[in-house]
Amino acid sequence: MDRHVLSVFVRNQYGVLARISSMFRRRGFNIDSLTVGETENPEYSRMTVTFNGDDAVKNQIVRQLAKMPDVECLTELERAESVSRELVLVKIKNSKESRQDIMSVVDIFRAKVVDYSTEAMIVEITGESSKIDAFVDLVAEFGIIEVCRTGMVALKRGNGSILNENDK
Repeated sequence: MDRHVLSVFVRNQYGVLARISSMFRRRGFNIDSLTVGETENPEYSRMTVTFNGDDAVKNQIVRQLAKMPDVECLTELERAESVSRELVLVKIKNSKESRQDIMSVVDIFRAKVVDYSTEAMIVEITGESSKIDAFVDLVAEFGIIEVCRTGMVALKRGNGSILNENDK
């Protein structure tokens, strides 16, 4: 199954998130990641939805979303034609014995320590999901206390916007 990323421009109104996530639930589709935030125009929000499925699943999801009155426009973001990032906070066990090794991994991945105590540290890292996964795998040996991931955000490369693209 392929991973798909949709950028969905929606009206910034009460209940839109619930209606869109319910559409996935009713049809038995799983959302891997869903991020939502206000756009440059406060009347609209952008949703970035990632899910796995074949082209038939993707086409059905796109058709169903396009029918929804809250959806202004949507587009699939191809990996080679877009920039995607994820933000993750990882709380790692901290000890005198492991501190230098943890800091080496933090430096190599260009992460940042945002909270520190003698027992634990919280590290912030941003990047593509594969980079995040590799970082989490490496620090797991030190003891992960907890992880919080934002989900993917993505934009298409170039000077166009989702609204301009869908006006054509």
